[in-house]
Amino acid sequence: MIDEKLLNYFEGYLTDKRKALFKRVLEERTRHFTVVLEDIYQPHNASAVVRTCDIFGIQDLHVIENKYVNRVSKYVTKGSQKWITSKRYKSDGDNTKICFDNLKEKGYQIIATTPHHNSSLLHDFDITKKSAFVFGAEADGVSDYVMENADGFLKIPMVGFTESLNISVAAAIILQDITTKLKKSNQNWQLSKQEKEILYFNWVKKTIKNVDKIEAHFYKT
Repeated sequence: MIDEKLLNYFEGYLTDKRKALFKRVLEERTRHFTVVLEDIYQPHNASAVVRTCDIFGIQDLHVIENKYVNRVSKYVTKGSQKWITSKRYKSDGDNTKICFDNLKEKGYQIIATTPHHNSSLLHDFDITKKSAFVFGAEADGVSDYVMENADGFLKIPMVGFTESLNISVAAAIILQDITTKLKKSNQNWQLSKQEKEILYFNWVKKTIKNVDKIEAHFYKT
């Protein structure tokens, strides 16, 4: 539950332009699609995907750390990590299963991005279902567990000699395509009123310097 009086107090530290920007961006956010990164070990790749999620309105990012620690570079993210909701799975070696179970409980189908022979081509992908797109490690792609437990496979059509794309490039192509189609569809893809309110409150807090001291002062007075 958001303390409306505290929110109003915090808003006094923001310009009208900033508040309007937050509300405009929230109208474009979605949880109809989400992104999963499995064992991405190069910081610039993970960071570029974070930035891409923000750009195309994907609110949630799930990060699986079975073999590698996922790190981001602030020089690549350009601050976009502040506006994305990230969940890390790093408790044990079964993190991919834990992530998938969590996503399936929320109604997502698991889509592995891979040049698999049974993969759906990007332009044929059905955007009506809630989907979690899994991107695997730079050299090896998604794990065997992902391949065995995915609900579907997705690939980007390629006509050159090269058989794969850099993960950040692939994510950008896929997310641009599916979010464009989604927003032209009749799907209920936007966040709920409550989700928007919670994110707005969190974004306001992240924007204010020394926000904890300001909050303490508010409750003290």
